Amino acid sequence: MNELELKYGCNPNQKPSRIFMENGGELPIEVLNGKPGYINFMDAFNGWQLVKELKAATGMPAATSFKHVSPAGAAIGLPLSDTLKKIYWVDDLGELSPLASAYAKARGADRMSSYGDFISLSDVCDVPTAKMIQREVSDGVIAPGYEPEALEILKSKRKGTYNIIKIDPDYVPEDIEHKQVFGITFEQGHNSLVIDNEMLSNVVTENKNIPDSAKKDLLIALITLKYTQSNSVAYACGGQAIGIGAGQQSRIHCTRLAGTKADNWYLRQCPKVMELQFIDSIKRADRDNAIDLYIGEDYMDVLADGAWQNIFKVKPEIFTREEKRAWLDTMKGVSLGSDAFFPFGDNIERAHKSGVEYIAQPGGSIRDDNVIDTCNKYGIAMAFTGIRLFHH
Repeated sequence: MNELELKYGCNPNQKPSRIFMENGGELPIEVLNGKPGYINFMDAFNGWQLVKELKAATGMPAATSFKHVSPAGAAIGLPLSDTLKKIYWVDDLGELSPLASAYAKARGADRMSSYGDFISLSDVCDVPTAKMIQREVSDGVIAPGYEPEALEILKSKRKGTYNIIKIDPDYVPEDIEHKQVFGITFEQGHNSLVIDNEMLSNVVTENKNIPDSAKKDLLIALITLKYTQSNSVAYACGGQAIGIGAGQQSRIHCTRLAGTKADNWYLRQCPKVMELQFIDSIKRADRDNAIDLYIGEDYMDVLADGAWQNIFKVKPEIFTREEKRAWLDTMKGVSLGSDAFFPFGDNIERAHKSGVEYIAQPGGSIRDDNVIDTCNKYGIAMAFTGIRLFHH
């Protein structure tokens, strides 16, 4: 199959729409179920590249949760702690495969953003992963294959319309790629940059120690950034991205946005949040939204009289700023990647508040000395990769 006609482009008024191979070759994908759209395929192809590279860099199964052509989460298949199983709502699923663990982390890091995601899996989708996907609100999935039972489980989603794409894992794109904007064709070399540990060898701070676990997290952050709309910054910990700031015009705004998401990920692990007693009839999305509000500044939206009774069995106490800050001060071992250099030390100051101890960024700012000095103030180890990772 050389081309596939789509219902419409980014918006319903943008017709006609299709994906096709300009070189006359065969599309490297097969639609096994559903009718994926223009944005679905953009998410699928970007996400597939991300998980394929994560698998190559770490040797472990990988998954990502994409929304609007940027990842909401990405992870590799390290085992989940009991705490993570609970905050990701998978503690009732029994033993998880490495691939299922990867998707639980990718989906769970930022569940608000992952609602209605497109999933990319590095490995053949197994039954535990399919069962996890089955109960989440999602637009579709791309993988190199599907176990027969897993495929039937996924086909049952959305009244049989769930989008399921199989991709040829051996497909390699041409060296030169093209895109059109305003009727004008842009041409560039495909970004075939390999991100590996060698990129982390130039440590420019007084602290030179970056343990293997942190290197793995830095690789996850950098590979995630390679497929995130720029400007972008990613926080990672324990084999997963925990906060991604995408598409911001200012670097500090990226760092703040991603840092807030990382903070929320950690705040959800606080016993005060984990012990919230939800009413039995609450839906998963409403529960996620309630937690997001409870740990944020708009907590009265869920604690006001007449509101909390529709969410909780028992009215929770306010989670004060002081309590939140005290809990966040225990956050340690976080890694941070940036797709371009940090122009000021204020990014490091903000990162430190979210437990960042390891950083990888291109370097090359006229204020590198200020950025390095700020890292040294907090004992942060920072590597200059020398490589920019813009993605548009």
